[in-house]
Amino acid sequence: MEKRITTRYKSVDSITETEHTGMVKEIFGTITKRYDLLNRLLSLRRDIAWRRFTVRHMHFNRTHRYLDVATGTADLALEVTRLHPQTTIAALDFAREMINAGAKKVEERNLQSRITFIMGDALNLPFPDNHFDVAGIAFGIRNIPNRMAALKEMKRVVIPGGQVMVLEMHFPRQPLFRNLYSLYLTYLMPSLARSFTRNPAAYLYLADSIMHFPSPPDFSRIMKDTGLITIQRYPLTLGITYLHVGIKPE
Repeated sequence: MEKRITTRYKSVDSITETEHTGMVKEIFGTITKRYDLLNRLLSLRRDIAWRRFTVRHMHFNRTHRYLDVATGTADLALEVTRLHPQTTIAALDFAREMINAGAKKVEERNLQSRITFIMGDALNLPFPDNHFDVAGIAFGIRNIPNRMAALKEMKRVVIPGGQVMVLEMHFPRQPLFRNLYSLYLTYLMPSLARSFTRNPAAYLYLADSIMHFPSPPDFSRIMKDTGLITIQRYPLTLGITYLHVGIKPE
C-alpha cells in the first residue's frame, strides 16, 4: 500500500515563484497514478468536452505541427491526433512521471510516430522561432508563476498568423454559483480526491490555484500584453473553464 503524503501546501498568493515551481513539480510527481481518473470524476467528464472544443478551434494550414505545453498525460495531444490526422505533435512537460504516463497511452494507441515527448521548461522552449501552426496548454498555465513569459515563448515558436491557445479553469463571478463552486472546490473535491490519491493536499492546491487565477478579462489582457492579437475567449460550462485564443501578428 502506498504511503499517504501529509504535506500541507501554502497558498499560491503567499509564496515565491521558485517555491511555486517546486511545489508544482512535487505535486505532479505524486498524483500521476490516478490523475486521469480524478480528472474525469471531478469534472463529471466535462474535461473531455472542453479539450474537444479546443481542438476543433485549432487551424493547421502550413506546418501541420502542434506544440502541447505542460502536456501532462497527453490527453490534449491525443485529441489533436484524432481530429487533425495530418499533424505531428511535440508534447512537453517538466514532470518525468507525467511524461511516462503519457508515453504509455501513446504506445497503447501506436501513435509514437506522431507524438514526441520532450522533458523541458515552458519558459525556455527548445524549439526554433516560427515552427508550429499552434501552441496550446490545457490546465497548466495556472501552475506557471511567470505566465507572461510562458505565453511569450509560445508566441515565439508559432508561425506568424499561428494560434496560441490556453484552456484553463476560472473562479466564477456570479455570486450564487461562485459560492456553490467555492464549497465544491474547498470541501467536496478534496474529500473525493482523498479516496483516490495518496496526496489529497494536491487537490487543495488545485482549488487554491483556481481561486487565485486572473479573471477571464484580466487573462485576456495578459495575452494582449505579450503581443498577441485578435484575442478571443469562450466560456465553457457556466464559465468554470475558458478557452483563450490569441494570434501571432503576421
